Amino acid sequence: MGSPLTGLGVMNPVLAAPMAGGPSTPEFVIEAGRAGSLGFVAAGYKDIDALSEHVGAVRASGVAFGVNLFAPNPVPIAEDAYRTYSRLLQPEADVDGIDLSEIGLREDDDHWDEKIALLLADPVPVVSFTFGIPAAAVIAAFKKTGTVTVQTVTSSTEAHQAADAGVDMLAVQASAAGGHSGTLTPGTIPPVIPLDDLIRQITTVSIPVIGAGGIGTADGVAAAIRAGAAAVSVGTVLLRADESGASTAHKTAIADPAFDTTIVTRAFTGRPARALRNAFTDRYTEIAPTGYPAVHYLTSPIRKAATSAGDAQRIHLWAGTGYREATPEPVARILTRLASRL
Repeated sequence: MGSPLTGLGVMNPVLAAPMAGGPSTPEFVIEAGRAGSLGFVAAGYKDIDALSEHVGAVRASGVAFGVNLFAPNPVPIAEDAYRTYSRLLQPEADVDGIDLSEIGLREDDDHWDEKIALLLADPVPVVSFTFGIPAAAVIAAFKKTGTVTVQTVTSSTEAHQAADAGVDMLAVQASAAGGHSGTLTPGTIPPVIPLDDLIRQITTVSIPVIGAGGIGTADGVAAAIRAGAAAVSVGTVLLRADESGASTAHKTAIADPAFDTTIVTRAFTGRPARALRNAFTDRYTEIAPTGYPAVHYLTSPIRKAATSAGDAQRIHLWAGTGYREATPEPVARILTRLASRL
């Protein structure tokens, strides 16, 4: 099955996944494009000015690129559950003199309408969506501008829903992926299904597929392509790259033998996400409520303070199962090496 990415000049089918919160710097995205691949500006958590600035910087380089958006799919949390978790977390906050009782329950849509308006007014080559499927009218509006649309899915059911909404491609995310799961039903943690098997299930939907989740080697890339993917997307393996904006504590932990496993947890954000197991996940995974983005905003000051202090035991060390393959070298070199078996 042909891929719309080919028409954008993407020659390397190993794409650089969007990683919100810092890793996907403009330089990271630009260098992926210069390698014949495709990187994504991670719009999640950015306000409209920051997004506009990052898009402008990447656009000026002349490379093909995408923008990844958090589509609204809120997971409301009851006030009593929120306050209970806040009280349980207070000892963590006390380390940095933070009073969590002052953080009100916050629900928002990550500036969705503003971001859609920006990207329709000044179109980009690719827009991808995660967490939710936009209305069919939004997808149609992007397609009218010539923007390729990509929807993150974690199951065959979600793939069919995305196809019905009219997207051009599917980013098929296996449970091995680092960071947030793109599941449309975050109240349930997606089952563990090997990426190759998930791709085979979903290629029955007649839309080109991008495979993602746990890929860290050239053999892993080749296996996903053999399973039917038109391209693959890698994130964790790029976290230690020269152009990555991941924190020093995060980069160090990825390479530290003391961090020897990953875990899916809601402890940091109220939404399932795979991270390196640390003291925070040990203490709070079993008691963390479902509730996004409220829990994200609740734990944010703890995580920021811990990151500044270099305390890897209290921060969200997002990582997929292939994290041991991450290396400190240029993005372009990593992406080229990963495509070497194709």
